[in-house]
Amino acid sequence: MRIGSWSLPNPVFVAPMAGVTDRPYRKLCKALGAGYAVSEMAASNPRLWNSVKTSRRLNHDGEIDPIAVQIAGSDPDMMAEAAVFNIEKGARIIDINMGCPVKKVCNVASGSALLRNEQLVARILRSVVDACKPRNIPVTLKTRTGWDSASRNAVRIARLAEDIGVAAITLHGRTRCDLYQGQAEYDTIREVKQIVQIPVIANGDIDSPEKAKYVLEYTNADAVMVGRAAQGRPWIFREISHYLAHGTYLPPPTYGELRDCLLDHLEDHYQFYGEFTGVRSARKHIGWYLADLPDAQELLPQVNTISSTGEQTRAIAQWFDRHPSNEPIMARASGAATL
Repeated sequence: MRIGSWSLPNPVFVAPMAGVTDRPYRKLCKALGAGYAVSEMAASNPRLWNSVKTSRRLNHDGEIDPIAVQIAGSDPDMMAEAAVFNIEKGARIIDINMGCPVKKVCNVASGSALLRNEQLVARILRSVVDACKPRNIPVTLKTRTGWDSASRNAVRIARLAEDIGVAAITLHGRTRCDLYQGQAEYDTIREVKQIVQIPVIANGDIDSPEKAKYVLEYTNADAVMVGRAAQGRPWIFREISHYLAHGTYLPPPTYGELRDCLLDHLEDHYQFYGEFTGVRSARKHIGWYLADLPDAQELLPQVNTISSTGEQTRAIAQWFDRHPSNEPIMARASGAATL
């Protein structure tokens, strides 16, 4: 699997997720087997580049190459300017967001709202590719199958992107109007793969090694991208990668391994965000890690009231001390029952 000149170690990728795939989380997923990770989407509006939130999203210190930054917007010139700005900050791949379905993004004609205006899609793609080409930076596109079920246009968008010079396409098997409801469909992804020569990455409802294998075989995609199933379960990347390579399952993490993973993640998270923001933004990650484990329900409300990183860490460590470190954790109900 290649994107431009970059050769990736495996075809199991981390999906960009706002508020989730920050630098600490991307680094963790890569350490646990993800072959590639894309940043949270960064605004193309230059007025926002000096904000605290955007500054954090532009911080790639210690991250393994290739650093991929996703940009979002609806103005072709601004998008090109944002691409160059992020390249100067360390980006080695620029990803264009035409898939985000949330209202605040679509209401400003960004994200998946762009799928209703194919001429504007072409102008944005051409503007960003032209800006990146002299710098030898590949441009990728993340999109959906269309605005709604009556106007699926992913095949036309994919052909257009390839003609303009986009290096790879990630396709989520839902329309914008589907949001994250129902089940992803893979027929459109398969159709796109049949008509383009550039790599196609399948996204949507990939939550287990078996599902990843099925999607790859059904669509003939070059890679899979995992999003929500990795929240609180970052080892899913090594599980999928191992299963694809060997056809066998890795054993589930033990409580001791989960403890080390979570506490290391929190330490990096706290250093990245600082005390005040770190302890609060860590709560969602802790909830994802522990939500399905026996007797964790008594811990989580306590964690959500703690306002000190030190206290938060101690509470979690004390909870783990009640469990044998070599005992495997229970499998998730999300489809990982055979892990």
